[in-house]
Amino acid sequence: MVAITAQLVKELREKTDAPMMEAKKALVEADGDLVKAEELLRIKLGTKAGKAASRVTAEGVVAAYIDGNSGALLEVNCETDFVSKNDSFLALANAAAELVAKHNPADVDALGALPYEQDGFGPTLEEVRKGLIGKIGENMSFRRFQRFEGDARLAHYLHGTRIGVVVEFDGDETTARDVAMHVAAMKPVALTGADVPAELIEKERAVAAGKAAESGKPADIVAKMVEGSVQKYLKEVSLADQVFVKAADGKQTVGQLLKAQGTAVKGFTLYVVGEGIEKKVDDFAAEVAAQVAAAQNA
Repeated sequence: MVAITAQLVKELREKTDAPMMEAKKALVEADGDLVKAEELLRIKLGTKAGKAASRVTAEGVVAAYIDGNSGALLEVNCETDFVSKNDSFLALANAAAELVAKHNPADVDALGALPYEQDGFGPTLEEVRKGLIGKIGENMSFRRFQRFEGDARLAHYLHGTRIGVVVEFDGDETTARDVAMHVAAMKPVALTGADVPAELIEKERAVAAGKAAESGKPADIVAKMVEGSVQKYLKEVSLADQVFVKAADGKQTVGQLLKAQGTAVKGFTLYVVGEGIEKKVDDFAAEVAAQVAAAQNA
């Protein structure tokens, strides 16, 4: 029997873009024959993995893993909503979140290098990802993650699999969970108005100034209108000033709720699947029309 060397595996992977273990299995089956092994992989995986690797991944899931005062929030993407419900894809996402929490990888590349096996693929998370691309025929990628560890307690809320929130807090756990749900619904950008990033404030100020200038009012009135708009914006996007989504009176703010419950929120992280990713929009009618025109001109 021919020895299956690392160099042989490397050569086969470069030719086929197959996961490492799949390449090794094919070489074993082909008794070390590189050409035959390539043929076996083409039959098994086709060119799905190679073609899929360049496609946009704007769908996906947010996964969370909490263990005491440590935890993680992670977004993993795929191409279609259908695959985001696939059991193997969900298992990959949940495993990755746990790996982040337990091993504290520096970045996505370091996360991919961690030991993990699933569905016959491995021995690393990255090899499993590549293997599932070949198996499912759709690109998938780890986009971002946040790890939590410290003195603060953790509460989380997942709205289905598309929105995830982790809240760092001291105090009442039920209140913290309610606040996590509130964050998912209202999507604040900061804890308080003072924490809102300066670039967002300046952007809002510019928009308000443009609108106020059209009023034709005196400069001092315009300045007050602009400042009023900015202050209104800060209340709308800061967690403490937002009206709590479950407020019985429709008026109680999150800040007032936390004070009443003796709870302090130290920070929060909100992930929304695909946020900021430009999706490809297919114009089916235009595509059909183009095909008809091409057929007529043939």
